[in-house]
Amino acid sequence: MPNHQCPLCYAEPCQLFYQDNRRRYYQCQLCLLVFADRTTLLSSSDELAQYQMHQNDLNDIGYRQFLQRLALPLQQQLAANGLEGLDFGCGPGPLLAKMLAETGHKMSVWDPYFATDDSVLKKQYDFITCSEAIEHFIYPVHEWKLWLTLLKPGGTLGIMTKRYTDVNAFASWHYKLDPTHVSFFCEHTFIYLAQRDNFIVNFPDKDIALLQRRKH
Repeated sequence: MPNHQCPLCYAEPCQLFYQDNRRRYYQCQLCLLVFADRTTLLSSSDELAQYQMHQNDLNDIGYRQFLQRLALPLQQQLAANGLEGLDFGCGPGPLLAKMLAETGHKMSVWDPYFATDDSVLKKQYDFITCSEAIEHFIYPVHEWKLWLTLLKPGGTLGIMTKRYTDVNAFASWHYKLDPTHVSFFCEHTFIYLAQRDNFIVNFPDKDIALLQRRKH
């Protein structure tokens, strides 16, 4: 897919948004997704090497507190225990799934590198979480379409990712320096997806988006 076509909504043409000595970044003019130049993406092996450097310890109190920023508002929105959830892009240390299981939910996990049992992608869920993973999706249209098949009517998507605001802030934004971060969302991007695909969206935290699928 060339740089002029959005990897989330397929709109075109996309425009150059920002450029530094590492990469160019393009912006969709419809959903406002910002994405890295397609010619600068890492290979799968280099990407995996970057992920293996992450410290995601299941016993790390600080990491647990970080994930509570998603877990707490999600739990409040679910307003029920014993639901079936999927942590998508769980990484090597699926702490979020463990935390939600501790509250009584039945959790499954999936990750393209660390939890590859595709049988979990053949059923539907009451909620799906994606914590600090959506920014790694090269073509987020694929994952979004998959989520639409996996999420039950009335179900909730809980997404944690840092959102960009404008080009001036983007220029000094540390988040783009991670070479595996290739898709950058803003508030409008989630609003666009919600309106298009019949969700109700709210933003309980600056890095959190909760999207509840309408039942009808």
